[in-house]
Amino acid sequence: MRPWAHQGFAAAVLALMTGCPFNALALDMPGPAAQEVLVKSILVTLNDAVAADNFTIFHAKISKPFREQFPPEKLRAVFKDLVEKHAVFDAVVAQKMIPDEDARIDEKGVLSLKGRFQTAPKQVKYQLGFIESEGAWKLSGVAIDIE
Repeated sequence: MRPWAHQGFAAAVLALMTGCPFNALALDMPGPAAQEVLVKSILVTLNDAVAADNFTIFHAKISKPFREQFPPEKLRAVFKDLVEKHAVFDAVVAQKMIPDEDARIDEKGVLSLKGRFQTAPKQVKYQLGFIESEGAWKLSGVAIDIE
Protein backbone atom coordinates (compact mmCIF):
# COMPACT_ATOMS: atom_id res chain seq x y z
CA MET A 1 0.00 0.00 0.00
CA ARG A 2 1.26 3.46 -0.88
CA PRO A 3 2.33 5.71 2.04
CA TRP A 4 -0.28 8.31 1.15
CA ALA A 5 -3.04 5.72 1.29
CA HIS A 6 -3.27 6.04 5.06
CA GLN A 7 -4.10 9.73 5.15
CA GLY A 8 -6.13 12.12 3.04
CA PHE A 9 -4.46 15.40 2.19
CA ALA A 10 -4.27 18.09 -0.39
CA ALA A 11 -1.27 19.91 -1.73
CA ALA A 12 -1.14 23.65 -1.58
CA VAL A 13 -2.49 25.46 -4.58
CA LEU A 14 -0.32 27.69 -6.69
CA ALA A 15 -2.57 30.30 -8.22
CA LEU A 16 -2.80 30.59 -11.96
CA MET A 17 -0.65 33.42 -13.16
CA THR A 18 -2.48 36.51 -14.37
CA GLY A 19 -1.02 39.37 -16.26
CA CYS A 20 1.88 37.27 -17.56
CA PRO A 21 3.74 38.61 -20.57
CA PHE A 22 2.72 36.11 -23.21
CA ASN A 23 0.86 36.12 -26.48
CA ALA A 24 -2.67 34.81 -25.86
CA LEU A 25 -3.64 31.91 -28.08
CA ALA A 26 -0.15 31.68 -29.61
CA LEU A 27 -0.41 27.90 -29.44
CA ASP A 28 -3.35 25.83 -30.65
CA MET A 29 -5.46 23.71 -28.32
CA PRO A 30 -3.56 20.47 -27.81
CA GLY A 31 -5.43 17.30 -28.71
CA PRO A 32 -6.37 14.64 -26.15
CA ALA A 33 -3.08 12.72 -26.49
CA ALA A 34 -1.01 15.90 -26.06
CA GLN A 35 -3.15 16.91 -23.07
CA GLU A 36 -2.45 13.52 -21.49
CA VAL A 37 1.29 14.00 -22.01
CA LEU A 38 1.14 17.48 -20.43
CA VAL A 39 -0.78 16.25 -17.38
CA LYS A 40 1.07 13.00 -16.77
CA SER A 41 4.54 14.40 -17.39
CA ILE A 42 4.09 17.32 -14.98
CA LEU A 43 2.48 15.12 -12.30
CA VAL A 44 5.27 12.54 -12.54
CA THR A 45 7.87 15.30 -12.38
CA LEU A 46 6.11 16.69 -9.30
CA ASN A 47 5.98 13.17 -7.81
CA ASP A 48 9.72 12.80 -8.35
CA ALA A 49 10.37 16.22 -6.78
CA VAL A 50 8.32 15.25 -3.73
CA ALA A 51 10.01 11.82 -3.44
CA ALA A 52 13.51 13.28 -3.73
CA ASP A 53 12.65 16.43 -1.76
CA ASN A 54 14.34 18.32 -4.59
CA PHE A 55 12.35 20.71 -6.77
CA THR A 56 15.13 21.76 -9.15
CA ILE A 57 13.98 19.71 -12.14
CA PHE A 58 10.30 20.50 -11.52
CA HIS A 59 11.30 24.18 -11.42
CA ALA A 60 13.11 23.85 -14.76
CA LYS A 61 9.99 22.41 -16.44
CA ILE A 62 7.53 25.16 -15.47
CA SER A 63 6.81 28.39 -17.35
CA LYS A 64 9.33 31.20 -17.18
CA PRO A 65 7.02 33.60 -15.28
CA PHE A 66 6.22 30.78 -12.83
CA ARG A 67 9.95 30.01 -12.42
CA GLU A 68 10.64 33.64 -11.63
CA GLN A 69 7.89 33.75 -8.99
CA PHE A 70 8.59 30.31 -7.47
CA PRO A 71 12.25 29.32 -7.05
CA PRO A 72 12.86 25.68 -6.02
CA GLU A 73 12.91 26.54 -2.30
CA LYS A 74 9.53 28.23 -2.53
CA LEU A 75 8.11 25.30 -4.50
CA ARG A 76 9.32 22.99 -1.74
CA ALA A 77 7.52 25.14 0.83
CA VAL A 78 4.30 25.06 -1.21
CA PHE A 79 4.41 21.26 -1.47
CA LYS A 80 5.71 20.73 2.06
CA ASP A 81 2.64 18.68 3.02
CA LEU A 82 3.26 16.19 0.21
CA VAL A 83 6.97 15.94 1.06
CA GLU A 84 6.37 15.41 4.77
CA LYS A 85 3.72 12.75 4.15
CA HIS A 86 5.93 10.99 1.58
CA ALA A 87 3.19 11.18 -1.03
CA VAL A 88 3.54 8.84 -3.97
CA PHE A 89 1.27 9.36 -6.93
CA ASP A 90 3.30 8.07 -9.87
CA ALA A 91 0.59 5.45 -10.56
CA VAL A 92 -1.14 8.11 -12.66
CA VAL A 93 1.04 7.16 -15.64
CA ALA A 94 -0.69 3.79 -15.88
CA GLN A 95 -4.21 5.15 -15.42
CA LYS A 96 -6.70 6.70 -17.78
CA MET A 97 -7.33 10.42 -17.31
CA ILE A 98 -10.91 11.28 -16.43
CA PRO A 99 -11.61 14.91 -17.35
CA ASP A 100 -13.91 16.79 -14.98
CA GLU A 101 -14.45 19.51 -17.57
CA ASP A 102 -13.49 20.18 -21.16
CA ALA A 103 -10.05 21.61 -21.78
CA ARG A 104 -10.20 25.30 -22.56
CA ILE A 105 -7.96 28.24 -23.35
CA ASP A 106 -9.20 31.41 -21.70
CA GLU A 107 -8.91 34.99 -22.94
CA LYS A 108 -5.51 35.33 -21.23
CA GLY A 109 -4.14 32.30 -23.07
CA VAL A 110 -4.22 29.93 -20.08
CA LEU A 111 -4.90 26.32 -21.01
CA SER A 112 -6.91 24.76 -18.17
CA LEU A 113 -6.96 21.01 -17.64
CA LYS A 114 -8.98 19.58 -14.75
CA GLY A 115 -9.66 15.96 -13.95
CA ARG A 116 -8.76 12.91 -11.93
CA PHE A 117 -7.25 9.46 -11.99
CA GLN A 118 -8.98 6.44 -10.44
CA THR A 119 -5.90 5.34 -8.58
CA ALA A 120 -6.42 2.92 -5.71
CA PRO A 121 -7.05 3.23 -2.89
CA LYS A 122 -7.18 7.02 -3.30
CA GLN A 123 -8.10 9.22 -6.20
CA VAL A 124 -5.65 11.78 -7.57
CA LYS A 125 -7.40 15.00 -8.64
CA TYR A 126 -5.64 17.75 -10.53
CA GLN A 127 -6.29 21.22 -11.82
CA LEU A 128 -3.48 22.50 -14.02
CA GLY A 129 -2.92 25.69 -15.93
CA PHE A 130 -0.45 26.02 -18.79
CA ILE A 131 0.71 29.06 -20.73
CA GLU A 132 2.84 29.47 -23.82
CA SER A 133 6.39 29.86 -22.57
CA GLU A 134 9.51 29.45 -24.63
CA GLY A 135 7.47 28.08 -27.55
CA ALA A 136 5.63 25.32 -25.65
CA TRP A 137 2.82 24.80 -23.17
CA LYS A 138 4.39 25.05 -19.71
CA LEU A 139 2.91 24.91 -16.24
CA SER A 140 1.59 28.16 -14.76
CA GLY A 141 -0.61 26.84 -11.96
CA VAL A 142 -1.24 23.60 -10.14
CA ALA A 143 -3.59 22.12 -7.59
CA ILE A 144 -3.40 18.46 -6.67
CA ASP A 145 -5.64 16.64 -4.25
CA ILE A 146 -5.26 13.06 -3.11
CA GLU A 147 -8.33 11.69 -1.39
